[in-house]
Amino acid sequence: MATGPAIEATGLVKRYDETLALAGVDLDVPRGAVLSLLGPNGAGKTTTVRILTTLTVPTEGSARVAGFDVVEDAVEVRRRIGLAAQDATVDELLTGRENLVMIGELHHLPRKAARARADELLERFDLVDAADRLAREYSGGMRRRLDLSATLVNEPEILFLDEPTTGLDPRARTELWGVLEHLVEGGVTVLLTTQYLEEAERLADDIAVVDHGRVIARGDARSLKRQVGGDQLHVIAVDAGDLDRIAEVMGRCAEAAPSIDRQTRAVTAPTEGGPGAIAALAGELNTAGIAVEDLGLSQPTLDDVFLTLTGRPPEVEAESDGDGAGAAAGTSEVAA
Repeated sequence: MATGPAIEATGLVKRYDETLALAGVDLDVPRGAVLSLLGPNGAGKTTTVRILTTLTVPTEGSARVAGFDVVEDAVEVRRRIGLAAQDATVDELLTGRENLVMIGELHHLPRKAARARADELLERFDLVDAADRLAREYSGGMRRRLDLSATLVNEPEILFLDEPTTGLDPRARTELWGVLEHLVEGGVTVLLTTQYLEEAERLADDIAVVDHGRVIARGDARSLKRQVGGDQLHVIAVDAGDLDRIAEVMGRCAEAAPSIDRQTRAVTAPTEGGPGAIAALAGELNTAGIAVEDLGLSQPTLDDVFLTLTGRPPEVEAESDGDGAGAAAGTSEVAA
C-alpha cells in the first residue's frame, strides 16, 4: 500500500463553458481519516468528488488518490476506490444478492468468490432477510445500504460518499450513520459530502466548508465553532429585575462586557475559562443572593458557523445558490 495522504488536491478548477464550478480547491486527507465537504447545493462538492473519482477532468490543478494521479493513472485510482453517488445505482430488476454478485463479477471475482462476498456484505449491512427480494421493493434506507454494499465489493482503500443520506427519513439516516462509523473503525478512508450539519459533526474528523467553488474554512467541528466565537457563559434570570445585577456579576467572571436580552431574561458573555468560569459565576451569584433559572456554558453551533462564513443559515443556502445575506435582528444590548 502506498504511503502519504489518501487524497491530495491542489488548485482544482473546473469550468463548464461560462460556469465556474470550482475556483481553486486544495484538499488533503490522511489515510484512515474522514473528511466532510460541507456546503449547499451548487457549492462545488459533487464536482470535487467527480474529479477525485476520475469521472471528470479538472480544467486546472492536479489531484492524487491512493498515491495515483487522477488523470494520468485513472485506472489505478478506480481499482482502489468506492463511490456511492447521490442516487442509488443498483439495478432495481435484480435482487439484492444478484446485484452484489454481478458487481463482484465485474470486478473479475470468480463466481464462487463473488457469491461469498455478496453473502458477507448482506450480513454486514443487515440485508440477509431481503437478499432475494427485488431491489425495487426495498425501502429507501435498505436501498442505500445495498448501494453502499456495492461500493465495498472490491474492498476499496478509499470511499467517496456523495450526500449518502439525502432523502432518507431520520431513522434510516441514523442507521446508515452507524454503518459508516463501523466502516471507519475498520480503517477505510472516507470523503463525505453533505448538507447536513449534524452528519458532518458526527462522522467527520475534519470538515471543509465549501461555498461558490472554494474551501472557505476547514477544521474539526470545535475549531470551526471557535471561528465564530468561543464558549459563552449563559444565565437565565428568575426575575427580570435582576438582569443588571447579573450582568455586573458576570462581568467579573468573563472576558468581555455581557449582553442582556430582556425579552428572554438572558445574560451572556464570552469566556475562555471553561467549566471553571461556571463555578466562579455560580459562587458569585450565590454570594450576591441572586436566584437564576438556568446557568451554563454554551458553544456556537455549526449553524452559527454557516451564518458567519456565508451570510446565511444552511437551510436557506440549500435552497439557493445566489448571493445574499439575512439575519433576524435580536433585542440584545451591551451592558455598560
